[in-house]
Amino acid sequence: MHIAELPDLRAQQAPDGPCIADEASVMNNVAFARRVRRAATALRDRGVGRGDVVALLLPNTADFVVALFAAWRLGAAVTPVNPALTEAEVRYQLGDADATVVVTADPSPLARTLTVAELAAGPQDSSAPESDADALALLIYTSGSTGRPKGVMLDHANVAAMAGMMIDAARLSEADHSLLILPLFHVNGIVVGTLSPLLAGGRVTVAGRFRAESFFDLVAAVRPTCFSAVPAIYSMLAELPDGVGPDTSSLRFAACGAAPMPPALIERFEHRYGIPILEGYGLSEGTCASTTNPLDGPRKPGTVGLPLPGQQVAVMDPQGRIVPAGKTGEVVVRGPNVMRGYLGRPEETARTVVDGWLHTGDVGRFDEDGYLGLVDRIKDMIIRGGENIYPKEVETVLGDHPDVLETAVVGAADQRLGEVPVAFVALRPGAAADADDLLDHCRARLATFKVPTGIHFVDRLPRNPVGKTDKPALRARTTAVTVPTAG
Repeated sequence: MHIAELPDLRAQQAPDGPCIADEASVMNNVAFARRVRRAATALRDRGVGRGDVVALLLPNTADFVVALFAAWRLGAAVTPVNPALTEAEVRYQLGDADATVVVTADPSPLARTLTVAELAAGPQDSSAPESDADALALLIYTSGSTGRPKGVMLDHANVAAMAGMMIDAARLSEADHSLLILPLFHVNGIVVGTLSPLLAGGRVTVAGRFRAESFFDLVAAVRPTCFSAVPAIYSMLAELPDGVGPDTSSLRFAACGAAPMPPALIERFEHRYGIPILEGYGLSEGTCASTTNPLDGPRKPGTVGLPLPGQQVAVMDPQGRIVPAGKTGEVVVRGPNVMRGYLGRPEETARTVVDGWLHTGDVGRFDEDGYLGLVDRIKDMIIRGGENIYPKEVETVLGDHPDVLETAVVGAADQRLGEVPVAFVALRPGAAADADDLLDHCRARLATFKVPTGIHFVDRLPRNPVGKTDKPALRARTTAVTVPTAG
């Protein structure tokens, strides 16, 4: 079965079965299939067809999932757009992806837009869904070391393979109910939180904006069996007042990814709420997940678990040789989940996928039991509460300020968010800009989560012997300064 056929198949097999819900609506399988077919007609009327790209600039709602399947029904790919991006960032993604239409919640000044109300207004599409497994399914945008976001091309075969692996690893079935709290503009939210339970015959409740103080009230109301989150969310939940004693009996497990989770936090959360956490690891370029701590058998906090069946995960030395357990090197991944490549960037694709191996840029080692531990990141990426921030992008924006001579951005440890971006700035002689000026400059050009939490002025940036900015020295200096955490 092709994923695009799923709404029709569910409607045929269990018309009245629960499918998807959010804060505003509850849809059974028939209602969902009808909504998808209406949305497909609206997209087709706007010129969307096989090989086109549909951008979804939407918050977390069931409407996102309807639009996703409607685009796939027509053979189009979807590029999810983070609603927190600035207008310039949104326009860059739409242009790079060559989006035919942009689906929005409300009328927008952007060109070629279609609102969710318009998606629901038309007649039902009567044509058969497209079913090419090699067709592009998702264009997930992730920042790169160059500072310009790039589109990760995932085809339907990638998505189907990943969903199948997650169904097997988590033993998902028609009895499962996923509570989606991660954003749908991330591949985790789409593939793990939504597609995997739907393909297994289960259902999904799409939560709105996450609020720690009301999360367990939602759990009690909808009775999910699973959810996926990032360490920052688990930290907020673990720090709820002692009097909070929720009913978590419906939950079989909770998954964690995006950033390493401290073993002490895992222990604190599991002890308090009685919910096993399955920590895993993966990249958008690998369609989300490559390893996970097993649902059955030993879970090892401090590791990201075992390779998922169907994938090869190895550690490689700089000469491209796979090293044995206990040795450190770059984590590499091979399997049907590895991306097709970066859109319009063949050279970057060739550097990232070599002889079928996806080079992750992360350093790790396997223990004697085959569990992967992450040691460091080759790249300088900062992970703030599950959001990826590439310093080069922030440095480019800061460098555009007329008073800035040079700048470097590094991650500073933050108890709640894991890491936050901090900027070290050397001003031009005679310049008068202060920290507020530079932060305002960043806020106008960057999504809020990318804006540095602190600006530290220096006479000059430290350099290593080959003349590059000495970022390890700057990271060490972040422990000696107080950084106000925002958001």
